[in-house]
Order: sequence, then structure tokens, then C-alpha cells
Amino acid sequence: MSFSVEEAFETAGMILFHNFDIRAVTLGVNLKDLVRPDAAELAGLAHERLAGLGARLKAEAEAVSQDLGLPIVNKRLSITPAAWLIEPCPEPDAPLVLAQALDRAASEAGVDFIGGFGALVQKAMTAADCRLMEALPECLSRTNRICGFLNLASTAAGMNLDAVARLGQILKAMAATSDDALACAKFVAFANAPEDNPFMAGAFHGGGEGDVALNVGISGPGVVRAVVEKYPDCDLTMLSEVIRRTVFKITRAGELVGRELARRLGVAFGVVDISLAPTTMVGDSVGRILQAMGLEQVGAPGTTAALALLIDAVKRGGAMASGHVGGLSGTFIPVSEDLAMIEAVECGALSLEKLEAMTAVCSVGLDMFAVPGDTPAHALAAIIADELAIGMVNHKTTGVRVIPAPGRVPGDAVDFGGLLGRAPIMPVNRFSGERFIARGGRLPAPAGALRN
Repeated sequence: MSFSVEEAFETAGMILFHNFDIRAVTLGVNLKDLVRPDAAELAGLAHERLAGLGARLKAEAEAVSQDLGLPIVNKRLSITPAAWLIEPCPEPDAPLVLAQALDRAASEAGVDFIGGFGALVQKAMTAADCRLMEALPECLSRTNRICGFLNLASTAAGMNLDAVARLGQILKAMAATSDDALACAKFVAFANAPEDNPFMAGAFHGGGEGDVALNVGISGPGVVRAVVEKYPDCDLTMLSEVIRRTVFKITRAGELVGRELARRLGVAFGVVDISLAPTTMVGDSVGRILQAMGLEQVGAPGTTAALALLIDAVKRGGAMASGHVGGLSGTFIPVSEDLAMIEAVECGALSLEKLEAMTAVCSVGLDMFAVPGDTPAHALAAIIADELAIGMVNHKTTGVRVIPAPGRVPGDAVDFGGLLGRAPIMPVNRFSGERFIARGGRLPAPAGALRN
């Protein structure tokens, strides 16, 4: 892949003035060959492999970043779903033994997170799936760098309402482990979870992957916002074209980094995830892009349409720039990690219901939002079921990261600091769906899934 001098100068300007970076390089690692009936032996082997690969990833990523002049913010690992790994381990504490070994490996290697501590339970649950689910509160609260996930629904299988209902109770237990419910911020519930996602908390190395693969997550909301602001009066057709061209350029930079880093590591290059991922830095906001498109506030009438245009342009531009676009590839709209989203909630422009409507066209779902600490488990389960139904019916990935913040009520906020930001508490509809959730069973797959 060759770059022109003009492209090099454009990329330098993106970095210097608009917070452009490679948000994450994530090395997906197969651990299935390490499965043992003894949890301590499994944990030791996993620790050894991941500490070594993680240290190499960190060193080579820093070298590539320096050589190419492109910031790489996060270095991460993802693993085979942990429930598969503990399947033959009879020890009740097998999930915690494995989680703590993974956490030590991440710390020693200097990588930011290890994803994949989860299970695929969209249709039913094995005994190992159940053990891992029940252990999530302890495992995520007693480790620093482990992220968990559950895939609870898919277009092909439907939705496992028994698992969703149980997850509501598990989230309450997670929230109770700390004053800021940080464990909940390290966990995501999915429909149609992608197997090559480089972003946390939902990254895992899927069953269809090889032994090792490098996946790259780009960013660039500040770059897109800046270019949208240059065209305040153009029509939407031209605006889409402007965004597509911009995303093409930033995807090219992500592809360059990914291929070079994979070459140096001697591993397969997986995908470029072209999702626009905001941070709490001024200007690095997806919400500000929507405002630059003409909205007074995120949540105003027209928000869903504007977001649909943005995501379509992002996907088109990225697909033109890379033959290996994957992961989530769209636009993140987390509340706590985006200043414009925080402002919209605080001024009353953005409700939970409007946020859910936006996710119908968004690739990620209800992300990093906080609700009152006394929200019942059945209400949390119902919120998750609503969001996963959108993904299941529309053949798309959706996810939920909800934080029931202990002791907080609407008007309060919970502050995580760093990239996780600050989440204002969003009120939850006071009417109950408890009887619906209590029915359990499996929500059937949509008729559109019958494509064979």
C-alpha cells in the first residue's frame, strides 16, 4: 500500500488538529488447544501464552506508532470465549482462577484489556455457561483488565429470555461490588456479536477465527466533525459524499497500521473496524458531528435520520478503502464517553427512549449509560431485551452496557474518569414489564432468518 505526499500531509493535520488516532489494536488469540480439566493448569498455560504475545504486541505497536507517526492509543488482547475453556474444569472457582491469571498476564505485558471473558448463550446455556455467568460479578470486580460479554440473541437463533432475565439479577450483583458500579462498565450484552471486534468491552476471538489475528479499530470523530463544519449549507447528498471521502482517508491509515503491525508480529491481519469512537476530549465527539449537521442538540427531531446518514457514509467510505472491514464498523454513541451526549441528557434533550430509537440505525446499541441504582433487575432485563430485539430483527449487531449506579437518582451522575467518562443518571419508565420478562423461554427468530 502506497501513500501520496498529499495524503501524508492530510493525515498529519488530522493528528495535530482533530484528535485522529488508531483507537485500538487488538490481538485475538485462540486458547482452545490449552483446555485442561485442571483449572490451575489451564490458567497457567493461558497466562504464559498471553503474557508473551501481549508484551510483543505492546512493543511492536509502539515501534510502528513511532515509525509511522500515527498514535496508537490502546493495545489489547481478546481470547476464545472463556466458557468454552472452563467446560471440563469441575472446580467451582474455575472462572475466577482463569480470570485472575488473565489479569496478571495483561498487567505483566502492559496491555490495556483482555476481552473474551464470556459466553455465547443466544439459544441455550451449558453448565459451563451458567457457571461463568454466575461468576461474572466476582471475576470482573476482582480484576482490573478483564472485560466480559454475553451473546444473548441472534437473528438465526432468536433470544434466550431465560438468560436475559438472569442477567438482570447478575447486573444488580455487579453494581453492588463498588460505589461506581465499575464492573458493569466492563461488561456488554450482545445480539449478533461479531467475532473480530477490536473494541472493548465486547471483543472476543470467535470460533471461526484462526490461531492469532490482529484487528484494528480506528477512530476520527474529530476529523469528521471538522470536515462537516466546512460545509454548513450543502445538501445531504453532498454531505454524505464529504463524509465518505474523509472516512476513506482515515480507514487507509488504519489499514496501513494494521498490515504493518501484523507483518512485524508475524500474524494474520484480520479486519479494520471503521467505527467512529468518541472520547471525553473536547471536539472528539460523535454528538458534535450530529450538531454540525444541523441539530440543536442530540435528541432533537431529526437525530435518528442524521445518525443514519452518518453511519451509511462511514460504512461506504470504509468499504472503499479496505477489503477487510469488519468488527462493528459504524458509529459508537456512548453517553458517558461523549461530551455532547452528556450535555444532551443533562438538558433533557435526550431520553432513554430516544437513545434506543437511535440504536435502530446504529451499529453498537445502548452504550455506557447509567440508570438509578434502585432500578429493579426485571427492568434492566427488559431494557436489554428491547435493545437486543432491534438487533435480532434487523440482522445487525446491537449491545447494551448499562450501569445501575448505587445510590444515584436522576439528576446525579457517576464519574469513572479516563476514557469511560461521566454518566448522568437517566430515568427509567416507571411502568413495569416484569410479567413479560418472567415468562422466560426463547423469543423466536424472525421469519426473515429463514433464508436457506
